Amino acid sequence: MAEHDLVVRGGTLVDGTGAPSRSGDVAVTDGVITAVGSVDGTGKREIDADGALVTPGFVDIHTHYDGQATWDSALAPSSWHGVTTVVMGNCGVGFAPVAPHNRERLIQLMEGVEDIPGTALHEGLSWEWETFGDYLDVLDASPRDIDLGAQLPHGALRLHVMGERGATQEPATADDIAEMAEMARQAVLDGALGFTTSRTLNHRTSLGEYTPTLKAEADELIGIAQGLGAAGAGVLQVVSDFLDVEFELDLFHRMAKESGRPISVSIAQAPQRKDSWRVQLDRFAESTAEGVTMRGQVAARAVGLLLGLQGTLNPFMHAPAYREIADLPLAERVGRMRRSEVRAAILAELEVDKSLPVLGSRLVQKYELMFELGDPPVYEPDPADSIAAKAARTGISPAELAYDMVLANDGKNFIYLPTLNWADKNLDVVGEQLSHSAAVPGLSDGGAHVGTICDVSFPTTLLEWWGRDRPRGRLPIEMLVAKQCRGTAETVGLNDRGVLAPGYKADLNVIDFERLGVRAPEIVHDLPAGGRRLLQKADGYKHTFVSGTEIMADGESTGATPGGLVRGAQTAG
Repeated sequence: MAEHDLVVRGGTLVDGTGAPSRSGDVAVTDGVITAVGSVDGTGKREIDADGALVTPGFVDIHTHYDGQATWDSALAPSSWHGVTTVVMGNCGVGFAPVAPHNRERLIQLMEGVEDIPGTALHEGLSWEWETFGDYLDVLDASPRDIDLGAQLPHGALRLHVMGERGATQEPATADDIAEMAEMARQAVLDGALGFTTSRTLNHRTSLGEYTPTLKAEADELIGIAQGLGAAGAGVLQVVSDFLDVEFELDLFHRMAKESGRPISVSIAQAPQRKDSWRVQLDRFAESTAEGVTMRGQVAARAVGLLLGLQGTLNPFMHAPAYREIADLPLAERVGRMRRSEVRAAILAELEVDKSLPVLGSRLVQKYELMFELGDPPVYEPDPADSIAAKAARTGISPAELAYDMVLANDGKNFIYLPTLNWADKNLDVVGEQLSHSAAVPGLSDGGAHVGTICDVSFPTTLLEWWGRDRPRGRLPIEMLVAKQCRGTAETVGLNDRGVLAPGYKADLNVIDFERLGVRAPEIVHDLPAGGRRLLQKADGYKHTFVSGTEIMADGESTGATPGGLVRGAQTAG
């Protein structure tokens, strides 16, 4: 009789602790790792992992599956990239708590901030909830491929408590703050992993209105944080423009210190403030050393926009002649654009409409920042390959070259436009960020920006580019796995996963490291109401297990649904 449910044999174990990799076996019984090293007993299933990496499942703490999780059991494409746990509700946007009269506002907020089609949300959301606890119950009732944790979004909370005053960023009263704090406390007791908020001008509704939380004052944010403190659980998450770095850092420190709860903040290099990220991460490290836990969520590459005829953005979206054909089916639009008279008309009228609230719409003619993405995609391109540089060498205008690029592959081609983390025209800064003691990988935005950004592949890029392929500045694979597994899990209080050791949850990846890589993103129309979204597959993931059950085999879903809602902090058995 077999002694284990599963034994993965002879792999190179990268165990998530940062310790040197070593050859060994991993045994699993009843969804828990029972032995690591040399396993003598047999398994009901045995996998030969010779020549492959064996890692914990990846934990992605910055996603936006808040809508998709209510209608879809597969949290793809995250599950295609070795991710076994996702955390959603980031950036202060989500769908609970909600009164019926606020449903439309929350859809507009999610559509504008995260570029998720309103039509898909209107059709897909069942609205079988009002409180955050009700929402968790709906999520808990559905099987899913990977584990899911949810956070309480400030935008929904503020609208629920303050109504129109909350939508227009009016200051919260003492009574408002007390009510929000109590609802935050209850949400955590019901199973929310934490509370999130947004303080960035980039976040607007689909109507162009700023997010309700933009101007929330210190007493409001600290008061809500103290609600989590009263529950004795939960984490805090913030995205900010850091226009006043010292003020914001002091505010976030106070939120964490006065509540006793850890905080994580989105961190990236902005081109106008190239070195501000160092100040932020250094301050987080100092605070953590003093007992106030603060972490920065950083990206695995530049935060980049995808421009193309299938997506939300393209270099010609502002031209009146293009707008006349913008709603035509892709094949018909491509046919029209190939006509010389249409081409001339579009290229003659390329003024940028700066009134559009669409994220990235002001950048669509920054040809010095644009590159043909390619297949496989190149995420650290040579500046000499920019559209502007190529156009200068060939003697045509950048707009003409971009025009030809978007028409290639029957209009399915994408142009890549790196924005954040690209001030020096390389990714050296990303390597510094990833190596910082106060940083953990995040910001993949899985489930969001479905027509603009496809950064859900960050976990694959982390290992493939930084651990294997980058010509210079490669990082130890042990560190990368530790950051993406145990580091992220600990950041949100999930201390039962992210490590290959007895007693930990049996979330595992078996990876053909030499084959590991990302494929080019593609548009599919599989959201409710036929809504489009960007998806991106990966190669090299031989097996992915959630609680000891295989969910992906050689890049294909097994159809198994061992995942579920994770309610609150977790500890290893």
